[in-house]
Amino acid sequence: MNITLLSSPLQGFTDFRFRNAMHKYFGGIDTFYSPYIRLNGKLKIKGSYERDILPENNTTLEVIPQIMTNDADEFLFVVKYIQQFGYKELNWNLGCPYPMVTKQGMGSGLICQPEKIDHILDRVHSETDITVSMKMRMGYEHSEEILHTFPILEKYPLKNIAIHARIGKQLYKGGVDLDSFQKCVDHSKHKLYYNGDITSVEKYRELQERFPTIDHWMIGRGLIADPFLPSMIKANTLEYPENRWEIFREFHDTIFQQYDAYLSGPTPIRMKMYGFWEYFSQSFSDPRKTLKKIKKASNIIKYQKAVDEILENA
Repeated sequence: MNITLLSSPLQGFTDFRFRNAMHKYFGGIDTFYSPYIRLNGKLKIKGSYERDILPENNTTLEVIPQIMTNDADEFLFVVKYIQQFGYKELNWNLGCPYPMVTKQGMGSGLICQPEKIDHILDRVHSETDITVSMKMRMGYEHSEEILHTFPILEKYPLKNIAIHARIGKQLYKGGVDLDSFQKCVDHSKHKLYYNGDITSVEKYRELQERFPTIDHWMIGRGLIADPFLPSMIKANTLEYPENRWEIFREFHDTIFQQYDAYLSGPTPIRMKMYGFWEYFSQSFSDPRKTLKKIKKASNIIKYQKAVDEILENA
């Protein structure tokens, strides 16, 4: 079976700089989703959101913009906005688990309001010609919530529903709930994509065996922790390339230089790269020791030296 691999958006990580470097050095991802556009009640797009989806910043990638909202007017505004750049699809985030989002009735906090979802989808489908896809969790409080949305979602020609197999309240703690995902497969007429804890080729194989009808797989945190993962899944191999750490080094240096040019001052770039190393460190034999070296680097020269040491000993 031909499979399609998608990059799940992670706010603060998977912007166009990361996506372009990921695509150049590792490949394997067919479609990238950009981190969500959120308006906060003002019909105005932040500069950072615009830069992220500008076609000239995504020349080699297939990218689908994403929106985070619980308001039909905001949704329609963003549709018009992205269409001017040639985008034909907008992904709606009903998956974000973070309290600052869910407490406002957005992300996974909106799943328990099927009437509101219905109202927004009705307006978007009657007033625009955009293709809508969904990114969802199975609920916020409990995994049955998503099942109550399916009769509403069936009314609309959604391209797909990507489901992260956790509830919002879990954040990223605890395991994925595969039995509840199976219920979604059994009850939805829409095309479903699987998302959640694809962290290794072995893990992917287990999931594929468990859900043989799923052919679209979305990788989030696992992609940052091991950027080789998508191409290895595609090649059906457990073997890394011989020059693994040289490739990683070039990738690291590329994103480091780009973020360094964009962020002002040594502290923001160190914080930015530390965030990435919280994931990168998981690919090394001693993640805690690796991350500690990065954390202890109190300036950019020490940071570069720590990276040299980590890669020399990898």
